[in-house]
Amino acid sequence: MAPLLCVTVTAPTTAELRRRRDEVAEADLIELRLDSVSDPDVRGALQGRRQAVIVTCRPAWEGGRFDGSEDERRRLLHEAIACGAEYVDLEWRARFDELIAERAGRGIVLSSHEFERMPADLHDRVQAMRATGAEVIKVAAAANRLSDCLPLLSVAEAARGDTGLVLIAMGEHGLASRVLAARFGSAWTYAGAVGDVGQITPAALLDDYGFRRVTRSTGVFGVVGAPVSHSVSPAMHNAAFREAHFDGVYLPLPAADVADFVAFARALNLKGASVTIPFKVPLCDHVDDIQPIARRIGAINTIRCVNGRWIGDNTDVAGFLQPLHDRGIPLKGTRATILGAGGSARAVAVALASCRAEVSVCARHPAAAQAVARLANGRVGTWPPEARSWDLLVNCTPVGMRPHGTESPLAATALTGRVVYDLVYNPADTRLIRDAAAAGCQTIGGLDMLVAQAQEQFEWWTGARPAAGVMRDAAVKRLSEFAADEDHVV
Repeated sequence: MAPLLCVTVTAPTTAELRRRRDEVAEADLIELRLDSVSDPDVRGALQGRRQAVIVTCRPAWEGGRFDGSEDERRRLLHEAIACGAEYVDLEWRARFDELIAERAGRGIVLSSHEFERMPADLHDRVQAMRATGAEVIKVAAAANRLSDCLPLLSVAEAARGDTGLVLIAMGEHGLASRVLAARFGSAWTYAGAVGDVGQITPAALLDDYGFRRVTRSTGVFGVVGAPVSHSVSPAMHNAAFREAHFDGVYLPLPAADVADFVAFARALNLKGASVTIPFKVPLCDHVDDIQPIARRIGAINTIRCVNGRWIGDNTDVAGFLQPLHDRGIPLKGTRATILGAGGSARAVAVALASCRAEVSVCARHPAAAQAVARLANGRVGTWPPEARSWDLLVNCTPVGMRPHGTESPLAATALTGRVVYDLVYNPADTRLIRDAAAAGCQTIGGLDMLVAQAQEQFEWWTGARPAAGVMRDAAVKRLSEFAADEDHVV
């Protein structure tokens, strides 16, 4: 059976809780958090409900807001059982065994929460909780790295056939456990506004990640980096998957390090990944084969998994050149200066050399700049580059990326060339781009390259070119949402 969607509802009062409950659409279950209200009224919270509910009154000692006595909390939960709530959530550590017995376990969600780390006794804990007779066993534990999700996956595989499990890795590293609820063997997943445990909104779960379409066999893709919270790649690729009716889902994968990503991706049988800062170079040593262009660059931005073998490629070269070609900007003999010496800079150097540009590389670490310059038979320039020493300037550093959108890698007075190309795409209108335009330079933003290289990735993974405009439209929409969120921060 496909996992259900449970939407968590909190409110300051019972009346507001009931109002918000009735506003929820497209949920299969609604979790009513009585611990969030100042006047907990069980009958009032349940009155007139049109959907099945889980009544929860989480105590402060288990991460909730209820600070009354355990006797009072037991009374509220018992009343929820007596009033016919479809489910009642009881904490395993509360030892409310008599409430479990009263319903012979039916409709009881027995829960355990760990907010610091993934518990080492996970398998034993689940078995002990299952022995109580509760209908549903819920374990939610903090994930401090992607691979912290894997013990939950192990529990799911060991309990295959148990339809009464809900396994959640909390925090940004645990998103996969929510979106891939079917893979994690969960009866349902939670969505809502409890952001401090990693919940995402129902709209994000349903619309962005296509939760209703995700099954155990859905191909899993993602973008690995640190950070990736402001990446628009999930929006672009998921939109393209929907348009193409391709059975895939694309997730942000904020890896703690290379080993963390490799362990997670291998266990989830990842089908493909976009690779961004800081993993483009180090992941070269962890793929089974590398395409010639990526081998020359010494950096990968794409992984494709075929029959268990990982193949690394780099679509940044084609992605970088496409906007220049579209604008008819000549490169042969052009004095091109690259800022930065990371994986993106390596791809840009190779791309420019292929078009016979005169390349110089400027970076804070001369040895790194020299390694990039060698790829293009270029030279190392000073940091910052000298005025009037370039025709085309390419920013391959993350300076100016959200949330540091007011920063620029160069002073406005240093923008003396013809074309400025900023690979930073979030925000789309960076400080460097604004200053360059004011100085009379032609400008190219990073979104153009991002879309072009993403189209190459999508085609390599799926064998089909994404429909025109789908990725760009999704990226622009997501960027506008980021900007709106920032505007609302006080």
